[in-house]
Amino acid sequence: MTQTCTTCPYCGVGCGVLATPDKVKGDANHPANYGRLCSKGSALNETVGLEGRLLAPRVNGADTTWDTALGLVADKFKAAVDEFGPDSVAFYVSGQLLTEDYYVANKLIKGYIGSANIDTNSRLCMASSVAGHKRAFGTDTVPGCYEDLEQADLVVLVGSNLAWCHPVIFQRLLAAKAARPQMRVVVIDPRRTATCDIADLHLPVTSDGDSAIFNGLLAHLVDAGCVDQAYVDAHVDGFDAAVSAARASDPVQADVSADDLATFYDMFAKTEKVVTVYSQGVNQSEAGTDKVNAIINCHLATGRIGRPGMGPFSVTGQPNAMGGREVGGLANMLACHLDIENEAHRDAVQQAWDSPTMCTHAGLKAVDLFRACEEGKIKALWVMSTNPAVSLPDATRVSEAIKKVPFTVVSDILERTDTGDLAHVLLPATGWGEKSGTVTNSERVISRQRKFLPVPGTARPDWDIIADVGRRMGYSGFDYASEAAVFREYAALSALGKTFARDFDISGLAQLSDAAYDDLQPIQWPVPTDGNTGGRFFAEGGFYHAGGKAKMLPITPPAPKSYDGLTLNTGRIRDQWHTMTRTGRSARLAAHLAEPFVEIHPEDALANGLHDADLAQLTTDQGQAIVRVLITSNARRGAVFVPMHWTAQTAAAGRVNPLVAAVTDPFSGQPASKDTPVALKRADMAWYGFVVSTQPLAPQTAYAAIAPSHTGWRAELAGVNAPDDWEAKARMVTGQTDAAAAVFEDASSGAVRVAFHKDGIIEALFFAAAQPVAVARNYVSGLLQKDISSLSALAGRAGANVADPGATVCACFDVGVNTLRTEIAAGATTVAALGERTCAGTNCGSCKPELAALIANAQASVAAE
Repeated sequence: MTQTCTTCPYCGVGCGVLATPDKVKGDANHPANYGRLCSKGSALNETVGLEGRLLAPRVNGADTTWDTALGLVADKFKAAVDEFGPDSVAFYVSGQLLTEDYYVANKLIKGYIGSANIDTNSRLCMASSVAGHKRAFGTDTVPGCYEDLEQADLVVLVGSNLAWCHPVIFQRLLAAKAARPQMRVVVIDPRRTATCDIADLHLPVTSDGDSAIFNGLLAHLVDAGCVDQAYVDAHVDGFDAAVSAARASDPVQADVSADDLATFYDMFAKTEKVVTVYSQGVNQSEAGTDKVNAIINCHLATGRIGRPGMGPFSVTGQPNAMGGREVGGLANMLACHLDIENEAHRDAVQQAWDSPTMCTHAGLKAVDLFRACEEGKIKALWVMSTNPAVSLPDATRVSEAIKKVPFTVVSDILERTDTGDLAHVLLPATGWGEKSGTVTNSERVISRQRKFLPVPGTARPDWDIIADVGRRMGYSGFDYASEAAVFREYAALSALGKTFARDFDISGLAQLSDAAYDDLQPIQWPVPTDGNTGGRFFAEGGFYHAGGKAKMLPITPPAPKSYDGLTLNTGRIRDQWHTMTRTGRSARLAAHLAEPFVEIHPEDALANGLHDADLAQLTTDQGQAIVRVLITSNARRGAVFVPMHWTAQTAAAGRVNPLVAAVTDPFSGQPASKDTPVALKRADMAWYGFVVSTQPLAPQTAYAAIAPSHTGWRAELAGVNAPDDWEAKARMVTGQTDAAAAVFEDASSGAVRVAFHKDGIIEALFFAAAQPVAVARNYVSGLLQKDISSLSALAGRAGANVADPGATVCACFDVGVNTLRTEIAAGATTVAALGERTCAGTNCGSCKPELAALIANAQASVAAE
């Protein structure tokens, strides 16, 4: 079967994929991954089914035609603009969109409707990096390349769990460190994450302590004589003010060991080839932009930027966050890194678009946009390929705000999302594998996403939907024959970059034929009509402020916060992506961490009366959630971590973003998702349960976390009241209305077990107890549709002669903990040996820290005997 070269739709690494409808593998020729894929990318073929897909437009819950739906959208948006003005409408878009989709959306609202009220969920992940780049460099330029991480002698990872969130880059770093053992890695993060497995030094910084650390580093670099004075004199403004501010702050605010801090400073000072990689732990902060500039200051002062193995490096969270930045997808930007505030830039873009109007001021950033919805200022809202009712801070309030908008449109691939459930109109968009276009990754490489699956139902590409609405609103600039035509127009527009001395220029691609566009190979911008393609920026200066110099910024770290209780940090886990609209379909990915949890330090757990596997109730000023307790010394004292992936469909009580305060960085508008005061206590439940069924689950319990299994569905349950009729409860939960039931109840312990079967085949199993139930969950999930007696199934664990792989550790190859422990006992005492025997850790490698921990625990147990 013919393979299609395309690009992974998950993180900003931008891995190349070779895809068929039944199988995916890494593209060995793609410069981002050279054949590697992470667990999520490896499971892409498991996520493209049509279950739950939106296949036709819907208006007020009823299927309709595209003509009816888009006519209504165009009429409503035009009416709002006519009556209330351009700023009464808004688009909220996504880093999941392709660049062509992003471009047409921005053109419509900024150049034809005349409003900049278009923002993106990328605001939530990298807006502080954009603001920091613009303050330092004059434009939003990523100076370096992935190769720099491999060529550096010191890699500093700040607020970045690279092993879980950007696993392929982590594997490239791991391979480089193995090849050059003298390479050193420093991790600056409140938590001890999987990334720390390769760290020579871990600095468990307090929340928002990063600026104090890098201010201290800047002062140390000056004192140690590490300033590249020639570079500073020729290419940098603001050095003295930045150093003065750095000396005025105190690194003790970071709450890191003085000895460890001194070690880090000495490493950085004595190593020329340094790359500082940063991500959400830096950006998602009330002081995120200042953190970015504190990092950049150290590289500018030493001239360690734009040369091989040197520079600050922002790794983005989404597949096309960079493409969105390039087309002006943020409310405060124009296309091609031009500025809304600059009249000449506005006039040039308007002339190129031949548009009737042009926005004249920045639009509403994400949090402010939904506050405007709440206040009745937004009369028509269009949400594209994202789920703000889950992903934004104070998410319950966001949901209520969307309800207040008179007319809301959602373009998505699913018929049910938390946001889609609030819409008046649903528009079926094509998904990954069904659409065609380009994306840009974190190192500025433009890659093609290509179609290899049939378009389901009447779904359409986002750019085509948006252009159709533009035409229906009476605008003439949206007659595109294909996504290639959109790309050519966008590439031609980028010639303005050269006109206005900006970094972004892909005008060398403006004449691509349809065939050449289809065949476009990964290419790093800039791609000018003349001159060199790609490469690094700023080794010889050439910044984009007036005068051509960079700016070092004086940074004042925020005062340490003092909370009576704990602080809440949110983020991602290894095998899930955003709100799980794709990864949530894969049983293999769900098996590693199947429910929302709170990671808490043992001393904090003791102080709050919590034990492993308890359910904890988290409470903030914004809301409450119930999640599973995971006690670990990897957590920092005084802080807890909860992942952000679960939704009303998968774990209604376990959604964490309703708890997060909607506090934003004053420069970037990016929400601070890492530092909300939170109280914890044990959630008292009358019973706990675990259930598997071939039918979709409908728990209707105080707590439920639903995930797919290989033959159906599984869920963790808990209830505040024990039911009078357990069989009836089990039937309601499992959807087994006509299967025969075998019920076991132990009145003394409160344990209940129910098996549903048809002709001897297991259709569902229900386990309940007064405490969290002790059953082998992956083994039990594997019993569905098996010819096994109800008595054996209700044992809840494998017999002596039956293999139970145990909880999944390696999601890429579905390897369980029991399998690994058996191999360790048989002599596999290294991670490499485990990989040889089980394949675990040999694909993306994200599980290698867990493999190493299993080996260490086994060896410790033997030594203690």
